[in-house]
Amino acid sequence: MLDEKSIVRGEDGMVYPHEVWKKLLQTGKFSIKSRNTKTENGQQEWVIYELTAEHRKALMERMPKPMQSDSFIAGEKFDGFKTSDINGNKFDLKNTDGKIIVLNFWFINCPPCKAEIPELNELTEAYKENNNVIFIAIALDDRYDLKDFLKTTPFNYNIVNSGRSFAERYGVKSYPTHVVIDKTGTIKFSTLGLATNTIAWIKKSIDESLASN
Repeated sequence: MLDEKSIVRGEDGMVYPHEVWKKLLQTGKFSIKSRNTKTENGQQEWVIYELTAEHRKALMERMPKPMQSDSFIAGEKFDGFKTSDINGNKFDLKNTDGKIIVLNFWFINCPPCKAEIPELNELTEAYKENNNVIFIAIALDDRYDLKDFLKTTPFNYNIVNSGRSFAERYGVKSYPTHVVIDKTGTIKFSTLGLATNTIAWIKKSIDESLASN
């Protein structure tokens, strides 16, 4: 059994601290397997290795679908709103005009919210040339705190500050909560919390929405 005392090496042979290999596994980009060798006292050693794109996709597909949020039910119409982000950009989500909207409800002191930011940034990078996909992060925090946080932790969504009223409007109580709204204004996918395949399902939902007529 793997635990905090397990000896886990990288492919370079170096021993990784528990917090390091645990975070790598949580990204879904790495897997772990037992080594043929053991320590002098007979303790099993393990090796953590990066998955290929094909293996990662297969792994994500085998895993259970992330839990749906009770606030956003797939197949229902999204009741949109108007808002502005911390940079003054305005968004009218009452009229998405064929756009795909990707929402993230979060706050600064939420550990899983912060943990997924690097992968969310990779997600926005994948669609940066597509103006039909809009990423909006509804934060509970005020503008000043967000500006300060973003100095050290870049987050490439369009970030809306002081979004507690929006969270309360939809009954969002668990964070992070993600929602993908398709071109017809219908909820395609939602989930709460952070699972290993959360980001993969967000991407899958975006791609399916883009491919639909």
